[in-house]
Amino acid sequence: MVDEIKCDAEVDASGLNCPLPLLKAKLALNAMMAGTVLKVVATDAGSQRDFRTFAKLSGHLLLSESADAGTYTYWLRKN
Repeated sequence: MVDEIKCDAEVDASGLNCPLPLLKAKLALNAMMAGTVLKVVATDAGSQRDFRTFAKLSGHLLLSESADAGTYTYWLRKN
């Protein structure tokens, strides 16, 4: 269950439009150690495509994602 994923850092990108949620996540990941988990909360529907593509291209693992009433949450493990 996604609620049970422990995160080491969190980014609230609510209200921000593409590409800002992803940019904030990238900055946070840059400051984190390998193997740690970042939780990102966004309200931009385009973030779903962005985070899936980013995970594939960057090598970070998209552990889980959820969508609930226009709020999108992602858990990324830094490579």
